[in-house]
Amino acid sequence: MQLTVLNPHKPEQDFPALNKALHEPDGLLAIGGCLSKKRLLNAYRHGIFPWYNPGEPILWWSPNPRLILFPDKLIISRSLRKTLRKN
Repeated sequence: MQLTVLNPHKPEQDFPALNKALHEPDGLLAIGGCLSKKRLLNAYRHGIFPWYNPGEPILWWSPNPRLILFPDKLIISRSLRKTLRKN
């Protein structure tokens, strides 16, 4: 399967369908593009997120299964709360 290359000058460009994500490495969906507000909101809305190393092309991921975090269900341990207060 071939990766979609996103144009960095077209933040409105759609991401490919999630079923186009690679199985290995798990969830790699697209490469390139930019980190504009418009592109990030579009990505997050569809369960896609950027993950890459500085100086390398932006990689866009949507692994299956994805972690879905419900803030109202999150339980923060006492020790983590203490650490968060310190910092």
